[in-house]
Amino acid sequence: MRVLVIGGGIGGLTTALALQAAGLEVEVHEGAGEVRPLGVGINLQPHAVRELTELGLGAALAAIGVATRELVYASRFGQVIWREDRGRAAGYHWPQYSIHRGRLQLLLWQAAEARLGAARVRSGHRLAGFTQDAGGVTAHFADGSLARGDLLIAADGIHSVVRRHFAPEEGPPKWNGAILWRATSEAPAYLTGASMVQAGSHDQKFVVYPIAELPDGRRLTNWIAELRFPADRPWAREDWNRPGRLADVLPAFERWDFGWLDVPGLMRRAEAVYEFPMVDRDPLERWTEGRVTLLGDAAHPMYPIGSNGASQAILDARRLAWHLAGKPWDAALAAYEAERRPATAALVAANRGLGPDLVLELVHQRAPEGFTALHDVISQAELEGTASAYKTLAGFDPSLLNARESWSVTPGPRPAA
Repeated sequence: MRVLVIGGGIGGLTTALALQAAGLEVEVHEGAGEVRPLGVGINLQPHAVRELTELGLGAALAAIGVATRELVYASRFGQVIWREDRGRAAGYHWPQYSIHRGRLQLLLWQAAEARLGAARVRSGHRLAGFTQDAGGVTAHFADGSLARGDLLIAADGIHSVVRRHFAPEEGPPKWNGAILWRATSEAPAYLTGASMVQAGSHDQKFVVYPIAELPDGRRLTNWIAELRFPADRPWAREDWNRPGRLADVLPAFERWDFGWLDVPGLMRRAEAVYEFPMVDRDPLERWTEGRVTLLGDAAHPMYPIGSNGASQAILDARRLAWHLAGKPWDAALAAYEAERRPATAALVAANRGLGPDLVLELVHQRAPEGFTALHDVISQAELEGTASAYKTLAGFDPSLLNARESWSVTPGPRPAA
């Protein structure tokens, strides 16, 4: 069976590696002319790290990422609201990694070239459309070339050509009024040296975590400054690499020096700043039509809350490969969608409801000028319940993740279609 994967991002490349490991023939077609390590940082939760580790990439991840030690929520005054261990420190069998998105994509691209063969991992192939018949599916590219396969997996992002075929009246992504300014800065280590911090509230938030250790002991530190605006303000099409201006956001954070974290000082160290409106899309009623299905941001773009977007695309890839390894293709696509579409739709809804970040907003609403005793504002049970519920919903409850069986499959005879 030959599978065409459209999109050479994290989801598409993981899909290719997972399908190849299951014994399928795979081609990757990426629209960009060149794959370079662009972008800023992301987090990979332990459930996603488990899947990449079982694909043989554990050591490579460790070499380019920072194993997150803890997560800290704080008020806009730097008062700690919630602190919890993460990754192995929290009892997981796998780390959580803070990592540069572009370096991760390049790692996956190189692994795909090595395992599939460089001729089957193609850049400069922007999908224009597709056709399918009883015998297979044909991808039509903007340069006039074609590719023929038995299945087509669309991992072509939030502006997916294939999704537009499924939902032609959908229109642009939905903006929630927030703008994110994202950057990396070379800066001194703070707290444990591997801490992820989220501070502020729904209308103004700062997120920060190190993504690489530097030779001089400092960290390459990823940060996100978020401000909310009226919903009728015009916004530009989202793009991970659209330049932003520090002067548009720094004044709002000038007084956010917590002692243990100097927010304005960190922001001033940035070499370049990128601007990104916070958008998602409503869940679709279907992902699959015949031999074609959606995956990752093409299927379920969600707000970057809870650090789950890339992780969920990796889970999609592994579950799709698992189903295709053991079922005829039509039953496998149906089972994949039946499993992953409801799960990711629930996460889209949870992230719209602030996900685990809800505790920041609750504390801000109840104590907008700060607090003297945290538990006069929010109970320990409320804090723990919010964190636990999101982990369960997103699939990385530690006890469940550690106990479940592997999703790896051994290549064997293909089931009859």
